[in-house]
Amino acid sequence: MQKSCCWLSRPRNLLSSKQFHNEVLKAHNEYRQQHGVPPLKLCKKLNQEAQQYSEALASTRILKHSPESSRGQCGENLAWASYDQTGKEVADRWYSEIKNYNFQQPGFTSGTGHFTAMVWKNTKKMGVGKASASDGSSFVVARYFPAGNVVNQGFFEENVLPPKK
Repeated sequence: MQKSCCWLSRPRNLLSSKQFHNEVLKAHNEYRQQHGVPPLKLCKKLNQEAQQYSEALASTRILKHSPESSRGQCGENLAWASYDQTGKEVADRWYSEIKNYNFQQPGFTSGTGHFTAMVWKNTKKMGVGKASASDGSSFVVARYFPAGNVVNQGFFEENVLPPKK
């Protein structure tokens, strides 16, 4: 079947999407625990929004952040791969940006935003969506509430804590 938006294809994918959501959440919370910050909870509304946006990305096959106006007070991480990604792979890839983060000079840099969004202390909820494009590639969207990566003075120091030894 070509169309991923067909209602007939939904029930078959519900189990795998729930498993994917839980896998992404588990990986996030394991990483967050290393930084001494509270675990995230999955949010149904954020899952739905992230799923809708992942389907939109898959239909255009262009990876780009949604306009801020459409996601409200949410942060967003995106991932693309030429194959069907697991939740752990996606989270591991985002988290791997920790190697470029300077805890001595906290702040936003383009190569660390996925990592900092994941471990942002004040973020409470997340949603995840994944969709496949016609070429077999997959698009993953994570939404975070409230958003992290707030560039106000002192916010990175308070919210992006170094991992505990």
